[in-house]
Amino acid sequence: MPPAPLLLLPPSEGKAPGGDGPPWQPGSGALAELDERRTTVAAALVRAMKGSTAARQKLLGVKGDALARATEANRTVLESPTMAAIDRYTGVLYDALDAASLPARDRRRLHRQVVIFSGLWGATLPGDPLPDHKLKMSATLPRLGKLSTWWRQPLTEALAPLVGGAVVWNLLPNEHDAAWAPPAPGSGGTGAPAGVLSVRFLDEKPRARGAERSFTTVNHWNKLLKGALVRHVLATGADEPDALAGFSHPEGYVYDPTLTEEAVDRTVVAMVRPPH
Repeated sequence: MPPAPLLLLPPSEGKAPGGDGPPWQPGSGALAELDERRTTVAAALVRAMKGSTAARQKLLGVKGDALARATEANRTVLESPTMAAIDRYTGVLYDALDAASLPARDRRRLHRQVVIFSGLWGATLPGDPLPDHKLKMSATLPRLGKLSTWWRQPLTEALAPLVGGAVVWNLLPNEHDAAWAPPAPGSGGTGAPAGVLSVRFLDEKPRARGAERSFTTVNHWNKLLKGALVRHVLATGADEPDALAGFSHPEGYVYDPTLTEEAVDRTVVAMVRPPH
């Protein structure tokens, strides 16, 4: 039996505060081979929080009260209480996924089949304990450089046992996708996935009689739309585009095989909402 499909997700900007777990330490979560690098990034982040307001604002991409909250969280990142990653992340994708409402079977699948990328942690599984923090994968830390580049080789190696031979739903934005470089799908190399699927959501424009179809790519609600897709994949085990033929997205998007494309390293699945 082939492995269950693996889903790669970004973290979220929004995070729940607090927690009741002990502070993070090496060995407390999955992918322990990344712990040395996680400690290195965390230490560099703590040092960076001693910098000027302008430097911290540039690094974290926020200002005002948001910068003050992020600075405090990052200063104490190795001392703060933790909670499971799936509960820590509260952004649009995770709200739409609504893991707490999943049936027990699908929640077990979530913990086995979902990997969450992170500028600070490299990648985590949903049950891994995390403190509150803020650091983008696209950020550049002193002495380390751009994190997507710094993480790429160790992260690719650490994920190889999970990715190898599996169909991967790559739902990562570009900044996180840049931190992962597996062998070509189906190549048989160590850590090569059986296939890689990504998805794009399109709104079809109304058209005059006889005119060709035209579309607008959905960017603003992209994360919301992906959350519902993750629920569907967990529920059905969908591992090919045609497995979405019966998927009724809550926002009205349906699988369109005529617009699904084969790229060099993946299949880009088209989900289209008909014109109103």
